[in-house]
Amino acid sequence: MCEKIAAGILGTGSYLPEKILTNFDLEKMVDTSDEWITTRTGIKERRIVDPSQATSDLATEASKRALEDANLKPEDLDMIIVATVTPDMNFPSTACIVQANLGALNAAAFDISVGCSGFIYGLAIAQQFVETGMYRNVLVIGAETLSKIINWKDRNTCVLFGDGAGAAVVGRVESGYGILGSYLGADGTGGKYLYMPAGGSRMPASHETVEKNLHTIFMEGQEVFKFAVKVMDSATIEVLERCGLTPEDIDMLIPHQANTRIIEAARKRLKLTNDKVYINLDKYGNTSAASVAIALDEAYRKGLIKKGDIILTVAFGAGLTWASSVIKWSK
Repeated sequence: MCEKIAAGILGTGSYLPEKILTNFDLEKMVDTSDEWITTRTGIKERRIVDPSQATSDLATEASKRALEDANLKPEDLDMIIVATVTPDMNFPSTACIVQANLGALNAAAFDISVGCSGFIYGLAIAQQFVETGMYRNVLVIGAETLSKIINWKDRNTCVLFGDGAGAAVVGRVESGYGILGSYLGADGTGGKYLYMPAGGSRMPASHETVEKNLHTIFMEGQEVFKFAVKVMDSATIEVLERCGLTPEDIDMLIPHQANTRIIEAARKRLKLTNDKVYINLDKYGNTSAASVAIALDEAYRKGLIKKGDIILTVAFGAGLTWASSVIKWSK
């Protein structure tokens, strides 16, 4: 009888633009303050792309670093998945652009649009292809240039988001390690709380949509906050139960980096000490699909994750969606 193939992370990488936009910079742009932003979100600064950069550029750089960490070449990739809500264009997919940039000509490529839950969704998809034996190496990327779809006159949203990309190569790992389980979900009735109205088939681009800033992020902050606190809890408990684990088994929680109050509520519910929760949103803000990927890469490269550790990732996003996964680190 053949031993079941285990799928895990072979390498990680991330890329952040050089330009830093601080809360003090925002004070000069909209009616806000460093104290107001920090108290309510925990964010101090965020990264902003150069106008000439697109999402695929960030994704490509993060991917190169993940491939190097995995000791693989682009031609070793069988599939590329890009999670993003800010693609270079509607088509072709950003994944196809990244494939061309890397020279990964043996790889299938496609995008997924799951908001901030995208990277964890991508990991779960990659896991299936590896565990079935259909593919050996799948590159999962979370990448966003949210600064391009922000209404910089809306003080409720412009303070929250940043740009960046993170990537992971999913492949075969030794038995007992890797992605132990995932939990994915959605509640489409909440789509009205976080969305971009124009630019699709419902509301194609026109002079009117541009003038009304309808190609930017619209968010009902209180509704998203309530949803996030609830689902971060339920998605975490659900995925742990599916893996036969408890909060005491967690060595590192890597949550979606949206709001310190949401993360703190999850930490208290799981009874985790501060050193078991990785937070970097003070430096980068909410980078949507890239946030968990960037945080995972940073925690690993700082030596905070070691072989055998149980890593819990959890996120919520537009859709409304949620996702969580448990990984037994194999590197």
